[in-house]
Amino acid sequence: MRHGSLFSGIGGFDLAAEWMGWENVFHCEWNEFGQKVLKHHFPQADSYSDITKTDFRKYEGSVQIISGGFPCQPFSQAGKRKGTDDERYLWHEMLRAVQEIKPKFVIAENVFGILSIDGGMVFEQVHLDLETEGYEVQTFIIPACAKDAPHRRDRCWFVAYSTEQRLERSTRSELQGRSSRSSRGDDEGNATDSSIERLQRSEEQGSTPRIREEGEQFSSRFIQSSWQEFPTESPICGGDDGLPERLDGITFPKWRNESIKAYGNAIVPQVAYELFKAIGEAENLSE
Repeated sequence: MRHGSLFSGIGGFDLAAEWMGWENVFHCEWNEFGQKVLKHHFPQADSYSDITKTDFRKYEGSVQIISGGFPCQPFSQAGKRKGTDDERYLWHEMLRAVQEIKPKFVIAENVFGILSIDGGMVFEQVHLDLETEGYEVQTFIIPACAKDAPHRRDRCWFVAYSTEQRLERSTRSELQGRSSRSSRGDDEGNATDSSIERLQRSEEQGSTPRIREEGEQFSSRFIQSSWQEFPTESPICGGDDGLPERLDGITFPKWRNESIKAYGNAIVPQVAYELFKAIGEAENLSE
């Protein structure tokens, strides 16, 4: 699978994609320190800086999944929580990238505070925007401790799948099935529901709640991090939040503050890996 990341930071999503064996096609990060880390560790990927000035249409149809932790400062408890009034509110830019690339999957990440800002309106807007673009969206609240970290670090993960592409694929499969039954002289085809009818019935029966607490359900059978070292490391300087120190191994003293900020803003790649793993397994089953 081909992956592209937005608001890439020091490459948490890219690292998880690499663990999956996926191709990192591009990344987009405005911070100079983050750019250096990304270019060092993912030199084959296209590198962009300012998302507001980047045209992603060249990737339409060729990148199957895009990810991004769009800026959390407008929603974080550590900030002023200005919401959409904050100049760093850039969800609309990630949405534009989705519109231009039209990937099969989208994963967006943000802080827990996005659930309550503006009475939940921003959270609902992200859902509405993706659904308008033809995606089915499920939100998960997954903390770092879900992957055995010794702290919570709750994060909101939006996972979206293109219903249009699913419908196209299921329709093709059904047509192939009907053709196969016809070639065998089997007249049971009329008793088979169409893909659209199945989707409509599924919607009428209702779906699972948008938000699910998954923290206690995730196993630790995949990529492991040396969490046992966490208490012996400074929680400020290079604390292990799932991103190994080697990821910013090019750090030198003048970048120390930038390194600290990068760790603080980074996603936990072990959690992203679990989501990627589920997507990969679903794709294998569907094929």
